[in-house]
Order: sequence, then structure tokens, then C-alpha cells
Amino acid sequence: MDEKVKEGIKEKVLEEGFPFTYSITSYGADYPVDALVKRIKDGSIYVPSFQRGYVWNIREASRFIESLLLGLPVPGIFLSRDEETKRLLVIDGQQRLKTLQYFYDGIFHNTGKEFALQSIKSQYNNCTYKSLSETDRIRLDDSIIHATIVKQDKPANDFSSIFLIFERLNTGGELLKAQEIRSAVYSGPFNNLIRQLNENPSWRKIYGRVSPRMRDQELILRFFALYYFGQKYKKPMKEFLNQYMSKNRDLQIHSSEELTVLFTKTIRLVDEVIGKTAFRLNGSFVAAIYDSVMVGVAIRMKKGVINQPRALSKKYTQILQNEKFLDSVSVHTTDEDNVHRRLALVKVAFDDTP
Repeated sequence: MDEKVKEGIKEKVLEEGFPFTYSITSYGADYPVDALVKRIKDGSIYVPSFQRGYVWNIREASRFIESLLLGLPVPGIFLSRDEETKRLLVIDGQQRLKTLQYFYDGIFHNTGKEFALQSIKSQYNNCTYKSLSETDRIRLDDSIIHATIVKQDKPANDFSSIFLIFERLNTGGELLKAQEIRSAVYSGPFNNLIRQLNENPSWRKIYGRVSPRMRDQELILRFFALYYFGQKYKKPMKEFLNQYMSKNRDLQIHSSEELTVLFTKTIRLVDEVIGKTAFRLNGSFVAAIYDSVMVGVAIRMKKGVINQPRALSKKYTQILQNEKFLDSVSVHTTDEDNVHRRLALVKVAFDDTP
């Protein structure tokens, strides 16, 4: 593995206080371009699709293809192998791989027009894949791109190091948000379920427009993680969420039905009782109010039907006036003491709601 990546992981471990170090296996593989294109098309190499998606313009894409045709070296890519599916997740190199796919397909993704090389000074200007001479097509097909393939050996059944590598390598332009990375590293049934639940009408009414950076999806994950494991919460919140999403990636701990009922019933009641002002302080949505109130409501509902919803609304108003609660949702909101304090305060406040 690249020494800068290794050093970056060490720095991250020290900075965020991870309770372990990693044992990672990495090896190199040289792929011919045509083999990479084939694997991207059949899905054996998986390119994560974030909202920003493909961002290269035609000039950047053309220069990359031209470099391969001229025999110039190009940067390698980073992949991670999923041991269950045997598919390879693209950690770094999405733009290069997508460019190859689009050039071979003959359509440039950003414009929907024919992919002809532009703004280059070589003889390949205005060439498409089909219009290349047979010799040039073979040269491109046989061009080699080096891949570094990484696999986390220890801790087992955990992908947190892959998350960190993803986070460290994807530093060009606007940084990826944590949930964007999770949706790729922990892709699977649980991630798909979160995406579906994010469309819930009550949730959309309360949260507002869909977040292009998946902040709303992260909040759904946060509710589940704190509801089930809040008593065991340890910072950082990012790693706490990573671990839960990794463990329940295939819905092996908590089923789709269980999670759907839990979230749907809880957010519907909040919508009915509090409405669009829920989880807000001075008009702004506060994640720390959201997580504690959602968990508190869900715990109370587990005891039985709430026959007097107005009483719940009154208790919600009272908790927003509690100084200890306000302190826990105002500063250092992901510190262990503050998380545990606000969860406990809301639980007690809602517990005797008739």
C-alpha cells in the first residue's frame, strides 16, 4: 500500500481515537484497458455512484485517453475486494474508469453526444474508439493500468480501514461526506433500505428537501444505531455509525421489516404530534435533538400505545426548556457524556406519557 495512505490511516487513528490498529493486505495487479472496461460493464468492478458522479469535462477525458494511446504512464487505481461477492469496489479512480467506459461505448456522459477526442494536439484529435485504426485500437486495448487491491484482515468482519482509505484518497475538489463513503463501502440491503426509508412522507415533511450529500440518510442510520446500541456509544460518532452499518450490512442483525416498522411508526407519530417544527431550535434542524427525541419516542412506543399524544407534545416542549438537555445538544454534541445524557433525559421525560 502507498506509504502516504498508511501514514494517513495512522494519523486518523490517533486523531479520532480508534480502539485498534489495522492489519491490511494489499497487492498489485496490472489490467489491460479492455479487461477493465469489460469488468466495469458486467459489474465485477463496481464504481460507486455519488450525487456528483462523473465530473471530468471533455478536455480532461480526452487527455487521459490520449495519454494511453501515446504510451504515456497514467496514475493507478485503488480497489477493495468484497470477500462475499468477490466484486471489486473502486476506492480511487472513478473518473478514469468511467472515461474508458464512455469512450468504448462511444457516448460522452456529460453531453450525451458522440465521444470524440477534443482539445488535444496529437493525431488523435476528433477520433472516436471506432474511428481509430486497428493498430491504435489494439494499442489502447492492451494498455496497462496498475491497480492496488486492498483487503482488511484485522479486525475481521469490519471495513473501517477501507472507509479511511476512501476518505484519505478522495480529497480532490469537494470532500466526500461520511454517508457518501458508507453507501459505497457498505453497499448492500441495509444501505438500500435506508435509501427507501429516506422517501418516507413524514420524514420528508419534517427534514425538508432531499440532501444531495446524504445527510438525511445518515440521520436515519444514526437513529437505528443509537436506538439499539446507544448505551454502548463511544466516540467518534463516525466510527460508531460505520461499525453498525458494517455489522448490519446484509440485515443480519435487524431485519428490513423490523427497521421499517421502527422508523415509520416513530417518524409518523412525531409528524402527527409535533409536525414540521420537530427537531428544530431557533428554526434550525439540530441532529442531536433529532437523535435523542426519536430514540425516546421509539422506546416509549415499545411499551404500548400512546393514548394522549398532546401529553407527548407537552413533554417535548418541556425537554427543550431543560438546561441540561440544551447543553447536551449545543456543544460537543457527539461526546460520550452528552450523547448518554440527552438520551437518558428524553427517555425519562417520555417514559410516563399516558
